[in-house]
Amino acid sequence: MENTTIYRTAESVSPKHPDKLCDQISDAILDAYLTKDQDARVAVEVCGGHGKIFITGEVTSNANEPDITKIARRIAGDSMEVMSNLVQQSPEIANGVDTGGAGDQGIMIGYATSETPELLPLEVILSRRLNQFIFDKHPFDGKTQITLRHDQSQPGTPVVSSIVASFQNTTKEELNALVQEFIKQNNLQKVDTTSEIGLHLNPAGDWHQGGFEADTGLTGRKLIVDNYGPRIPIGGGAFSGKDPSKVDRSAAYMARRIAVDYLRARNASEVFVRLAYAIGYAEPLERSVIIDGKSEKITGYDLTPQGIINFLNLKRPIYEPTARYGHFGEGFDWDK
Repeated sequence: MENTTIYRTAESVSPKHPDKLCDQISDAILDAYLTKDQDARVAVEVCGGHGKIFITGEVTSNANEPDITKIARRIAGDSMEVMSNLVQQSPEIANGVDTGGAGDQGIMIGYATSETPELLPLEVILSRRLNQFIFDKHPFDGKTQITLRHDQSQPGTPVVSSIVASFQNTTKEELNALVQEFIKQNNLQKVDTTSEIGLHLNPAGDWHQGGFEADTGLTGRKLIVDNYGPRIPIGGGAFSGKDPSKVDRSAAYMARRIAVDYLRARNASEVFVRLAYAIGYAEPLERSVIIDGKSEKITGYDLTPQGIINFLNLKRPIYEPTARYGHFGEGFDWDK
């Protein structure tokens, strides 16, 4: 007999995870520049760990450099040593962007599904909401992961097969109480009365050293968490620390907005959007939308970098919050 069971897993990391600390610092620096100069060109990368934070990248702006050390320490802690090396954007890259072209080549994926009110995959939302639920009580470094089991031969909601939760300064007993409360509040056990959810809570033991004390972080190293979870392909470009002239950020946001628009307009179950750009060239080389498996060309949108920036009003200091729990499904303008 054919096996019709499929499993889908997604993870979420807390804002105190070392990679997320780096993302937030990158975007906080971007916001600081955009507050003073909405036309600032910013591409900031952060590497941090073990008492030190190294910030490097390219910035071209009429604004004075903000207090980089103060920004980094606000997010990562007052004891961190901060080293900064920011230089101007390459004039050869600037030449292509100044004329309205894309800041780089690349592929951007947009996605929307009717599975959840947030229009994201269910496993992504459950792992994120569990992380947020625990972090609200224990604001430390932590990860969550949820696996769903779905029998394709039977209609209905997928079953939660297992839950993983590892949180700094949080005992296994505390995690168990919080996870059980989350299961109850979200009626996760009711969908399957024949088996228990497998719980793996601090499976390597309770732990107290986290964040930059325990590990090194890097901007852009949680791309699947930032996007749509491992079920959905991504273009590969990171978001944090980049101003909206970089299409790997702005066009990814626009691709999400288009996916949401088509999902609602067509009353669809699932929508994929694919955009592709060449550096220095304004119009996308690909502008495809796949609606419940059927592909067509996207129409009715200005998909040049400037058109996207204007449509989503992206020259505002709005980016630090995007670096905490994912860039989609959190009520940002491109989700609406």
